[in-house]
Amino acid sequence: MHKQKIVVKVGTNVMTNKDNRIVRPVLQNLVRQIAELYEQDIITILVSSGSVIAGKEVLGESKIENNTQRRQVYSAIGQPRMMRLYYNIFQEYGMKCAQVLPTKRDFSPGVHRNNMINCYEGLMAEGVIPIANEDDAVSVKMSMFSDNDELASLVAQLVNADKLIILTDIDGVFNGHPDKDSTEVIDTIAPEENLDKYIKESNKKAGEGRGGMGSKVGFAQQAAAKNIPTFIANGKKENIILDIMDGKPVGTKVTC
Repeated sequence: MHKQKIVVKVGTNVMTNKDNRIVRPVLQNLVRQIAELYEQDIITILVSSGSVIAGKEVLGESKIENNTQRRQVYSAIGQPRMMRLYYNIFQEYGMKCAQVLPTKRDFSPGVHRNNMINCYEGLMAEGVIPIANEDDAVSVKMSMFSDNDELASLVAQLVNADKLIILTDIDGVFNGHPDKDSTEVIDTIAPEENLDKYIKESNKKAGEGRGGMGSKVGFAQQAAAKNIPTFIANGKKENIILDIMDGKPVGTKVTC
C-alpha cells in the first residue's frame, strides 16, 4: 500500500498553447512527475480537464447552436482522445491509468458515493492511476460541477488525500494584477480568509474550462478546511509537483 495519496488537478490553460491546442510535452512532464512520485510510494489521482478542447480539435467548429449540447458533443468526442494520450504516455513509464467520469450526484451520501470510493481504492490498490473528469456528456444543470476545481476538491475529500495540488498557468494567488511588477504571490492563505480584493476573474480563452482563480481559491479553502493541505501553482513549470512534495516554497499554500 502506498504511503501517501495526492490529488492533482490540471486545468485547460496548463495543457494548451495560445492557439488552444493540447501540448503533448506538457502532459508528458506531468506524467513523468507522477511516475517519480510513484517510485516514492506516493500515488496520484489526476483530475484532468481537456476533453472539450480535445473534441474541438477533432470535430472543428460545431454548427450546434445550443451551448450545453455543443459542450456535450465536444466532450463525448474528446474524452477518448484524452485517455488515449494519457494511456500512451503512462505506458512509456510502465504504468497504467484508468478513467473515472463522475457527476455531482455521485458524491451525495449513498450507494453511488460508496461505489466510487470502492473504485478509487481498488484502482490505487492495483497501482493504477485514476484520471477523473466531469462526465460532460451527461452532466447538465443540476448534476454539473461548477468546474473541475470543485471536482478535485470533492475527490480529495472522498479519498482523504494527503495533499491537493491545483495546477494553473500562473505562479499562484497574487496580491494584485499578475502583470504589475509590484505584484507578488501570496505564500499562504487560511481556509476562512477573504481574498475578494485580490481576485478578479480574467477573460478566459474561447472553449476552455469554466473555472477562474476565485473558483480555485474557494474550493482549495474547502479542502483545507477538511485538513487537506492544498496548493495552487504553475503547472507549466517543469518540476512543480515534485517541488511542492519536497516542501519547496512555490505557489500558494492554503493552510489547514
